[in-house]
Amino acid sequence: MNLFWKKLSGKIKSTSKYEKDQKTLMEKFVRYSKIEKSKELAEYKMLFDVVQSAEFKEKKNTLLYRKYKDTSYYRNLKKFEKLQANKKLQMYFEHLNDDLLQEFLEFKSTDDYELLGKKKEVKKSEKLQTYKRFEKSKIYKNYVRFHNTYIVDDFLKIKEEVSTDAFKAENEFWANKNRWQTTPEYETEQRFTTLANNPDIVFYESIDAVIFDEIKNLQLVFEDNFDGNTILDENWEYGFRYPSYKLMSNHSFVNERQANNSGKNVNATNGCLAIHTKKETVKASAWDASKGFVEKEFNYTSDVLHSKEFKQKGGVFSAKIRCTGKLHHAFWLSGESRKNHVNVFHFNGKHITMGNATAEGFFDQVELSGLCTSSYYVYTLEWSKNELIWYVNNYEVYRTQNNVPQEELFLTFNSFIAESQKPSTGVFEVDWLKVFVRK
Repeated sequence: MNLFWKKLSGKIKSTSKYEKDQKTLMEKFVRYSKIEKSKELAEYKMLFDVVQSAEFKEKKNTLLYRKYKDTSYYRNLKKFEKLQANKKLQMYFEHLNDDLLQEFLEFKSTDDYELLGKKKEVKKSEKLQTYKRFEKSKIYKNYVRFHNTYIVDDFLKIKEEVSTDAFKAENEFWANKNRWQTTPEYETEQRFTTLANNPDIVFYESIDAVIFDEIKNLQLVFEDNFDGNTILDENWEYGFRYPSYKLMSNHSFVNERQANNSGKNVNATNGCLAIHTKKETVKASAWDASKGFVEKEFNYTSDVLHSKEFKQKGGVFSAKIRCTGKLHHAFWLSGESRKNHVNVFHFNGKHITMGNATAEGFFDQVELSGLCTSSYYVYTLEWSKNELIWYVNNYEVYRTQNNVPQEELFLTFNSFIAESQKPSTGVFEVDWLKVFVRK
């Protein structure tokens, strides 16, 4: 697979952009997670439900757009004022308790009232003459017109209503053109607006949480940034990993042209792990399949480094890697049973390969070209129960369901020169390593 055009077209992000995007995504996730637990967001969500409710919106629209003239308070007050301005109605109430009116009404309820219809009797009595004049007066006629009528009852009812503190308060409220700003609902809306403009909540609302699905499902369980000057003893050991510590781990193979040098060719400088393949003559042990361990003279030295205790079944394995020299450099996984071998990254001096060993002893892999191996790339293996997937930076390059390991595997970095290769010096560098499990 030639990745040159994938790089050129941007399908494979540059390593700097890929790392920046990953860092930015993690920073967003941390911020998003923090905001998600905040009291402010909880209040915002609660207020959102309130201010977006049909009841709230209807009330706001009513308070903002209903005209004062359309309210019962306005109508009742105007009706009261009109009745209060009715001179004849006010004349009724003004004289309702006059002594003469009350006296006449009492007289009218007696049998003597019939005497008012007899002229002779009226002429004889000054009292009857007074009653006769009053009966014809405007005051009495006005009384008769209004007494026990709807208009009087209506006036008294409205007068009682408009005189209450509750009516006065409501009338004042509705008469205020800025009534909405005086309500608790307005304060609720203002608080909601303040929260809605909070930079954290604006950020939270702008995020589609789907982008965090991968991060949420991963837990970092092993990491090394190689920031010190030496390789941490608690994480790494030199040589190959074998089930028994009694077996010689630091050796080479007779079909290789370098001696593995007990960690002397490994260092951690400038914040990265470096395995150096050097030109130097040494005598060292080599494994011969037919003879066992033999001593052999080598003209080059290099090294092997494996995880001391850490091993894992499944998960995500990522390393930022670059290398120089036309020799083999590899980051691989294997178990104590030696039945499984998975190359997260393997440069064979010409091409990069990524794949795993089949049950038949062959490699199920992809061969990559178009990458500059002296530049850093992030090489990743996703290992699930039934599948292995490899990536270069953000781009998937291969996947297989063939011979997926079902045991815990250790991590190994090494450089070596195959017998068929022209010897070369080189450096295998690992800027960082991260291993995750899926939750």
